Parts: sequence; C-alpha cells; structure tokens
Amino acid sequence: MSARTFSPTPTEPDVPDIYATAHEHPTVRITPAETAPGSRLLANEVPVALEFDGEAYAVMMLTPADLEDFAVGFALSERIITRANEIARIDVRYGSRGIGVDVRLEKEHSHRLAERRRSLPGQSGCGLCGLTSIEEALPQLEPLTAAPRLSSAALFKALSALPARQTLNLETGAVHAAAFCSADGEILAVREDVGRHNAFDKVTGHLARNGIDPASGFALLTSRCSYELVQKAVLARIPLLAAISAPTELAVSIARETRLTLIALARGDSVLVFNNPFNSMVK
Repeated sequence: MSARTFSPTPTEPDVPDIYATAHEHPTVRITPAETAPGSRLLANEVPVALEFDGEAYAVMMLTPADLEDFAVGFALSERIITRANEIARIDVRYGSRGIGVDVRLEKEHSHRLAERRRSLPGQSGCGLCGLTSIEEALPQLEPLTAAPRLSSAALFKALSALPARQTLNLETGAVHAAAFCSADGEILAVREDVGRHNAFDKVTGHLARNGIDPASGFALLTSRCSYELVQKAVLARIPLLAAISAPTELAVSIARETRLTLIALARGDSVLVFNNPFNSMVK
C-alpha cells in the first residue's frame, strides 16, 4: 500500500492515515499485447463499533467518512431516536484496528435503546442481519402524508448531475452513493460508502443534524432498491425515493403500504414509476 490516499471530505489532523477513504495499491495490467505495472486507488472498508450510552450495539463495515451523519441516520433507521436533538453527543475514537462511535442519548430518550437493542455481525450495512423476529424485520410503519413536489425534469436534472458528485467512486469504482435533492433537482447532499444502506443512513443523518425538511425534496440512490432502503426513506419521512437499479417485489409492496413514491431503473433517458400514490409525478 502506498502513501497516496484519497479523502473527499476534510479530515481532522489527528485521524490516522489508515482511515483515509482510499489508498493506492500496486497492480499489474495484462493485455493481449503487454504486461505493465500500475496502481489503483481502492476504497477503504473498516470496522466501526457503534455504542449507545457506552454499551456495544453493532459493528458495521463502512467507508470511514461522515461518521457522525452515519450514527444519527443509523439511530433513526433503528428507531432508537425520532429526531437528532434526542442525542446529547457523539464521540468518535480511532483505534489501531477500527473506529469506535459512542452515541450518548438524552436521558429522557434512553428507554428506546432497551427496546431496540440487538447485535449485528460485521456486514457492509446489511439491514436484516441480527434481527430476531419477522416483526423486527418488517415493522409497521406510519404511512407518509406529504406528497413529493417535483417534476420529471427535476429528477432528470439530478440524475445528470450525480455522477460528477461521486468523487470517491470516480477514483475507486467501488462505492455506492446516496443523495438528497431539492424539488427543482439540485443536489443538496451526497454521501458515499461501500454499503448502500450506510450511504443512505449518512444522508438521512445529515438531514436530521442540519434541520433540513425531508419533505422538501427526494432521495436518489445509485443501487438496487431493496426493502430496507424503502423503510429508511419512510422512517426519515422522505416522500420520494429514486434508484438507478430495479426494486425488489417486497420494496414495491412496502412502498405501496406506506404511500412512498417509488421510482427505479432511473436512467438519463427514462425512469420507471412503481408507486405514485399522490399522482405527483408530472411530465
């Protein structure tokens, strides 16, 4: 591993180099005509131990950036909190073999932690691992009531702009992106991660930490649309979710139950609308 690293977001001076978002590694390129030495930036994937009120909760494998956003978004998707101000503070500790993130809840909100505690094996943001019942995997979610406010032109505008905003993926070709976009198609925030669930948690955490109204725009994902991503959108109260790849049948079913506007196979020349409960998507 060489000394060259890549970090698209500012890092604190005391963060070890091993926690850059990517490192350059030597390669050998072989073609029918020749063999030549080279190098390639590889996306970093590290264990992050999440603690709530000092007690271990989960170990996740993720890209070591935007950790506070991730912690808030994860807590929201786990239904440990319902808004960011229920968190008193977040402490990040960098160790030699991983990162610890300790989320301290305001005392009056700590009761949810006992109700939601579980232990997850180390996966890249898997939304099902460690759950102990079907009820936990498929909870009853409050249906959305806010209709998305955007035109198809805004969606295509965001789709066109997103690739250039995926700075880590442009270098490594190995990470997912999640974006939150305004109703007119302007990309307001992008988060990247080796796990598609992690990237979305980082975006929803960013919205909550900065007081951005989730009903004011829509989410755009560069991954397939699994049911967990639909759940995360509904829990964050984002009225429209668009993904560049196909949804699963369960994802569409949950979107219909929760009145989430769901768009998938979203490409620069066309999109497919799988659920449009408010008849809000217009040409």
